Order: sequence, then structure tokens, then C-alpha cells
Amino acid sequence: MKLTSVLLTVGSAVFVQVVLARYTVGGVWAFDLVLVGVIFAALQWGPAAGMVGGTIGGLLQDLLAGEIVGVGALPKTMVGFVGGVVGSQFVLTRAHARVTVVVVASVVHRLMILALGGLIDQQWPAVSWSAMLTETAINAGCALVLFQATTMLPGVMERQRMSRRSTFSRRQW
Repeated sequence: MKLTSVLLTVGSAVFVQVVLARYTVGGVWAFDLVLVGVIFAALQWGPAAGMVGGTIGGLLQDLLAGEIVGVGALPKTMVGFVGGVVGSQFVLTRAHARVTVVVVASVVHRLMILALGGLIDQQWPAVSWSAMLTETAINAGCALVLFQATTMLPGVMERQRMSRRSTFSRRQW
């Protein structure tokens, strides 16, 4: 596990989440980019990275949102670990396969948060399926862009490096 890479990934996700959260309707977060960052870290670097990323990202998100600290961290930690296990057990090289993990993780994460809220309040909250599906769709779209970009970036950099070389150094026969 690359701790620096995990911290940078989750820190970037928290930063983008905070910057974009002011543009949502009513101040309610309709997306969870921290979860996308946690699943990205889990799929890239394994279950331990998913756990560390989920814990740190969830705690930061709870502190910034003013909620009960730990309610978001526990589900993110568990989903990050399971996402890392799935990523290490199956070869998920295509972006759409990784997005499927993000979709399942988004739904499970939201249900776990609702369950924890119900346990704390001693009453089961109403489940807004349309809000959950909207959040899942936005998370999936952001994850697709992220996974496609990380897949294409090394090739783009290699082509750019090759185009900077002088024509005399390339073999043209």
C-alpha cells in the first residue's frame, strides 16, 4: 500500500467534495466524491488502502459536515475494505467493471448510513430511493471519468514524450 498516494487521493476527493458541495440544491450533498476516492484507492492499492482511505475520508467528511463523527467513517471503511477485496479477487481492468463496484458501494454505503442513523435515533428513517439513485448515478459518472482518465493518462504522456523528441533520434525505417 502506498500511504502517500492514498492520502493524496482521499484528500483530493474531500477537497473537491467541499468545493462542489456549495453548488448543490439546499446544501444537501447529492453526490459523494469521497466514496468514489475511497473505492478508487481500494481498487488501485488493495483492501488495506480502502480501509485507511475510508477511515480518513469518512472522518474528514463527518467533521466538515458537522454530523456525528464516525457515522460516515464506519460505512466508508467497511465499503473500502470490501471494494479492495473485490478488486484483489477479480481482475477489474476495464472502467465499466470498476464503475459497477462504485455503484454497488454507493447503494450499500447509503443503506448503512441510514441504518446507523436509525440505530442512533431509535427510529428507522424514510428511504428516498430517488435521491439514492441520483447520488449513485452521479457517483458512477464521476467514477467513469476518473477511471477512464487514469487508464488513458499514461498513453497520452508517452505520446507527448515521443512527439518532443527530434526526428533524427527516431528510427524511421
